[in-house]
Amino acid sequence: MRTTSTDFDLWQEYLAGNEAALGNIAERYYSTLKHYGQKFSVSDFVVKDCIQDLFLQLWQNRTQINETISVKHYLLKGLRNHIFIHIRSTKRMVNYDLDWDMGPLENISGESILIDDEAFVSRVHQLKELMSQLSPREREAIYLHYYQDMSITEIAEVMQVNRQSVSNFLTRAMSKMRNHCQPQHLLIFLYLFLKF
Repeated sequence: MRTTSTDFDLWQEYLAGNEAALGNIAERYYSTLKHYGQKFSVSDFVVKDCIQDLFLQLWQNRTQINETISVKHYLLKGLRNHIFIHIRSTKRMVNYDLDWDMGPLENISGESILIDDEAFVSRVHQLKELMSQLSPREREAIYLHYYQDMSITEIAEVMQVNRQSVSNFLTRAMSKMRNHCQPQHLLIFLYLFLKF
């Protein structure tokens, strides 16, 4: 019976020059990175290209890269940097106008039973309105904290702000959400926000 390697073990093997370990890390975090990258106003092609560049850079610079406490945190921060480098290189203005919109209602897939439920449809519309009340930074902090389960310190590093700013983003976002929805719907809204 084969046991699954921990992130720490895979990272150590990668740092020691094991290409397969880096491949396992890439497989483990590809969907997480892609989902996060799609939140920025860039195409899917750019997101995939930036993920590929990130792992290529990791392999090429493995002798200069240090150990990390959280592989996921390290990768999300790296992807964010690659995306912003791409945006700057294409001479587009970095404006933090991240695409946290969930898209048209008809794009919700795999939830056909729930879509038929009028209450669900109504909540999705309310969620969109609620999310529009949040700033892009507040939405990003909510996403990283609740969906990626990152600590305030990790979010601060990824977003390149101080810890107090992250705390402020989360506090303001949750306050706005509480003020605009019924308490029993807050968890449903958070789930829907993270799901899509």
